[in-house]
Amino acid sequence: MLDHIGVHVHSYERSKEFYRLALAPLGYELILEYADWAGFGWADKPDLWIKGGKSTAPNIHIAFRAEDRQTVRDFYRIALEAGGKDNGGPGVREQYHADYYAAYVLDPDGHNIEVVCHIPGDLED
Repeated sequence: MLDHIGVHVHSYERSKEFYRLALAPLGYELILEYADWAGFGWADKPDLWIKGGKSTAPNIHIAFRAEDRQTVRDFYRIALEAGGKDNGGPGVREQYHADYYAAYVLDPDGHNIEVVCHIPGDLED
């Protein structure tokens, strides 16, 4: 079982603000901050950490689960407004399964951030 993940970012302040805004539709908040680390999560436990500074690590893909498709759409819109770049708008990805509804945004460092809902479609879709 995964407890938390850490990601290196080049611009700490820029990335901290991006994640604060982009993950808000999922209920994530900035819970803990010290030195050049920021911990995001919900229910008082950080499970995503960002660390400022240079890194030679390759870009990564992180997927967050949403409880409904509207949350996927909200994440996508807010993440783009917060400075993310489109990497695949909200929609069904049938290659994974019939109800795989996801959106993808590149964060300010090029990490692929996904929000996915596995619940069957909303009436408006």
